[in-house]
Amino acid sequence: MASNEPEASQYQSLKALSPVDGRYAGKVAPLRDIASEYGLIRYRIEIEVRWLQVLAESAEISELDALPDRIDERLTQLVDDFGIEDAARVKAIEARTNHDVKACEYYLREVITGLDGAERISEFIHFGCTSEDINNLAYALMLRDARDRVLQPAMRGITNQLAALAAAETSQPMLSRTHGQTASPTTLGKELANVVVRLDRQLRAVASVEPLGKFNGAVGNFNAHAAAYPDVDWPAQSARLLRRLDLAPNAMTTQIEPHDWIAELAHALTRFNTVLIDLARDIWGYISLGYFRQRVIEGEVGSSTMPHKVNPIDFENAEGNLGVANALLTHFAEKLPISRWQRDLTDSTVLRNLGTALGHCLIACASFSRGLSKLEVDRPRMQADLEASWEVLAEPVQTLMRRHGVPDAYDRLKALTRGAAIDATQLAGFVASLEIPEAAKAALLDMTPGSYTGIATLLAEEALRARGDDAPDPS
Repeated sequence: MASNEPEASQYQSLKALSPVDGRYAGKVAPLRDIASEYGLIRYRIEIEVRWLQVLAESAEISELDALPDRIDERLTQLVDDFGIEDAARVKAIEARTNHDVKACEYYLREVITGLDGAERISEFIHFGCTSEDINNLAYALMLRDARDRVLQPAMRGITNQLAALAAAETSQPMLSRTHGQTASPTTLGKELANVVVRLDRQLRAVASVEPLGKFNGAVGNFNAHAAAYPDVDWPAQSARLLRRLDLAPNAMTTQIEPHDWIAELAHALTRFNTVLIDLARDIWGYISLGYFRQRVIEGEVGSSTMPHKVNPIDFENAEGNLGVANALLTHFAEKLPISRWQRDLTDSTVLRNLGTALGHCLIACASFSRGLSKLEVDRPRMQADLEASWEVLAEPVQTLMRRHGVPDAYDRLKALTRGAAIDATQLAGFVASLEIPEAAKAALLDMTPGSYTGIATLLAEEALRARGDDAPDPS
């Protein structure tokens, strides 16, 4: 008999305190192996193993020979194939030690126990390290991989999706709405291209942040290292490890890497998110005006009581999640670079929320992309608004009047149009009465709100073309 009981995973989702691990768990799946506690433990293990290998390769550490093949292979395999069972074992050891990094050290000792040479080699696991040497590198790898493998592809995806829509609509005239009022027309493609340029700039800023790492002991001076091996070039050994991890070294630190680079990344992400919030609100408004329709998805419900509604929920969801992400990212940027004297632990609990912030970024990207994919341009609606707004041509009329020396041009058009809607006939009558050259008069009489878009199309096309090689990789 089939069971109607929910799956265990559904129970867990229903009891999750955070929607990142509950309602939106599926949307953040690409981050789960990177920015979870499992990911943090996996990175810690990798760093401990790489440091042991660096030490074993150094001729300057006389008491440590090259790692025996079986031990080196076992440790390398552990890094390559580290699984959830391995992380669970580390957590079990932590339950006894009440120290998460020390648990990783003990687990590595456990892994090589019984292999030839393990007893002597075990003493060089975590050699000279403070916990923060391991943790700061683990978080650096986490943020780098989350950015490069997950966030940037999602952010590029939205930017390129938007660029494609802009390219298709470079010539579609649209009434501008400065201060929410009718204003000089533009084109839909130009307005979208504006945002593409902004997003591209912020994407470059996100990509340019260089992850830093420190690996220099309890207060950043290699105290224990130098005491044990005073003749070893420890900064060089540390740099070898960081190169192996593809991180840039920060040689001048206290016990902690000061997290300035994390603040830089957090700020860059918030700027990208803020541009998306701006666009989400604009698209929401354009949907309200009817400039965009939303493709109806079979089975979806817009309102529990009003059957006709197709709400802009994707853009609202994106805006909300972007706001939560920015609140966390802003806190990271303001808090993490501050540490009392050589170290305090206030950063430790804050850093554990990195995955949550990145998760909200990813959820927002997914919602935004979904929203964009459902948009359809309502050209007749845009044209109807333009045809109902002949007053916007007051700008070119008074500007040509000024060119040809007609006095009080601005005030005369203000008297005719300010706060009033006029039609094509009224405007044509006014233009016909002007004492300006016939060619100028004919140009004004030929003009319509839909044709008065300046060089918007050209600007949009050039901006999109200029992305070229400078544009973020769309792959």
